[in-house]
Amino acid sequence: MVRIRITMCPVTGRHACALVLALLSLGARAADSQSAAREAFVAAHREAVAGLPAPDGGDGEALRQYPLYPYLQAARLEHALRGATGAAAGELPADTEARRFLAEFGAEPVGRIVRAAWLASLAERSRWREFLDAYEGASSTGQTLRCQALTARIRLSQAAAVADDAIREWLTPASAEDACDPVFEWMRAEGILDAALIERRARLALAGGESRLARWLAKSLPEDDARPLRDWATLIEQPQAAIDALIRSPDVAVEAEAMLAGWTRLSRRNPDAARDRYDALVAARGFDLEAASPYARALALGLAWSRKPGALRYFALTKPADYDDLAYEWRVRAALWAGNWTEVAAAVESMPPPLRDESRWRYWLARAAEATGQRERSLALYSSLIPTDNWYAVLAAARAGKRFSPHDRPIGFDRARVAELEHLPPFLRARELLHAGLYRFAPAEWREGMAGLDASGKLAAIAMASDWGWHFQSIATAAEQRIFDDYALLYPRPFDPEVAAAAGATGLPQTLIYAVIRQESLYQPYAISSAGAVGLMQLLPSTAKRVARTLRQPRPGTEDLKSAGTNLPLGAAYLAGLIEQFGGQVVVALAGYNAGPAAARRWLPDQSLAMDIWVENIPFNETRAYVQRIMWHSVVFEWRADGEPEDASAWLVKVSPPAG
Repeated sequence: MVRIRITMCPVTGRHACALVLALLSLGARAADSQSAAREAFVAAHREAVAGLPAPDGGDGEALRQYPLYPYLQAARLEHALRGATGAAAGELPADTEARRFLAEFGAEPVGRIVRAAWLASLAERSRWREFLDAYEGASSTGQTLRCQALTARIRLSQAAAVADDAIREWLTPASAEDACDPVFEWMRAEGILDAALIERRARLALAGGESRLARWLAKSLPEDDARPLRDWATLIEQPQAAIDALIRSPDVAVEAEAMLAGWTRLSRRNPDAARDRYDALVAARGFDLEAASPYARALALGLAWSRKPGALRYFALTKPADYDDLAYEWRVRAALWAGNWTEVAAAVESMPPPLRDESRWRYWLARAAEATGQRERSLALYSSLIPTDNWYAVLAAARAGKRFSPHDRPIGFDRARVAELEHLPPFLRARELLHAGLYRFAPAEWREGMAGLDASGKLAAIAMASDWGWHFQSIATAAEQRIFDDYALLYPRPFDPEVAAAAGATGLPQTLIYAVIRQESLYQPYAISSAGAVGLMQLLPSTAKRVARTLRQPRPGTEDLKSAGTNLPLGAAYLAGLIEQFGGQVVVALAGYNAGPAAARRWLPDQSLAMDIWVENIPFNETRAYVQRIMWHSVVFEWRADGEPEDASAWLVKVSPPAG
């Protein structure tokens, strides 16, 4: 809605004042017209997606002039092309329309929608010549399209140079798309798909843990070539039994890569069993210290991930050449879990400089210095970390006995440049797509608009997205521009009424709810994860229904969970329940929110442990980062709410063992 400010015209300059008022009136009418056109578009697009035909009299002029009208045409074309699947091989009206549409819009994001639908239809109908013509304009292609293009070249006798591309599609470590089957059949017929290529793919599959695919491929190989592949597959599928067999029969030949793969799998699945067999395997196979080193590394990692004793012994048996970032990091974590601060310091000091200089490891070096009585050194390290603005900075402030405030660096935006950007067609379309609820198409238009901008334009685009309330895109674009500390921009509060209501109902701090929203969905009410979690706090429908039943509320559907008014009360209630379940331990509850309460309970220590050490030893990288980021977000939201430095000493708590 456009707000018009009415002012009295002075006696002089009435003509100018009248012109201003007339322009304002025209602007209001234009806004009303745009709103009406948008409503008409939304209704027509919904009908097109449902397969309803266009009106007999055609679309009205206002709708045809609406910026998103091509998206309506694309939706109708998509439906028509799906209906053409299985039709006769000849030219269809939908083909003509698709060709005409792409001639006009093929270079725009909306053109990709039609091109994808047309390519699928042409491939289904074996219209290979037209397929290749349309394929040449495709901006992105997955394996299905690539293999369909290869099939087209083969069918049209354009097979020159197809072999190399076909081999690339063949050499995938996972099962290939069905569209590749005709290509692989052609390779067999041409004698290209020989035993060597089959074995190469089987080995790629085994290296990727795809033992079933490797076994299937091995069936077509000579026995002498197939046997080592089957042995490798057995080591992956039944590592403990296979390792025991190799210990009992030290003269049985086995490929080194296969044996290490089986040992690594055993060390991850059952590190206790691997530890019990390490010495026996080394003796049976006659390994010297260098040959045994990769096996020690695998066992050390398995023990560390499961927080089992003995990990440090096997890290010590790992040669420097077998250390990578993963081994360096988990050696520190194993030392932390064991409470061996001398080993913590040694492990950090042994890291290569780029890794050792990260805030994470500088913090643990400071903790080790403090624990071993080097107070001055630890205070110097803590002080150097405080300006880095992250989880470790807050912890460092707590350890140094200081209150913490984020180091805010507001960005100055060129508002005139922002106004210019709003008139660029891709940004106009992106904004209208948001208003129309077609969220999934808006990012492509945004990228189209961003592609032609200079550095100052990209900076202005951040402010523009924020002005729209499209905080996801604003924050994501800021991250691309390496802007991480304009906290008013990066930590907005667009759902204050709903968050306040959820906080009031559950007793959770509003800042914690906002921190979860920011981390889970980045302010996208319509977000749906690959696992099916929905909305601002990313609730699985099954979890939401269970919480709603507990609260004696109606069972929410997926669309309901896209509403802040539904999602936030249920998400906050679920988180509050986890906090209660884990005895008020917020970090454990957050780990449970991300990885599931069963996993969080499994990770609890046998005896009370400093919270920072417990979080550092969360075995899932995603969950560890999740907990740390939400705790950091909550600090920023607290600071934004009251402007007061955070009393970081509240973070110096312990995580307790499971109750009972």
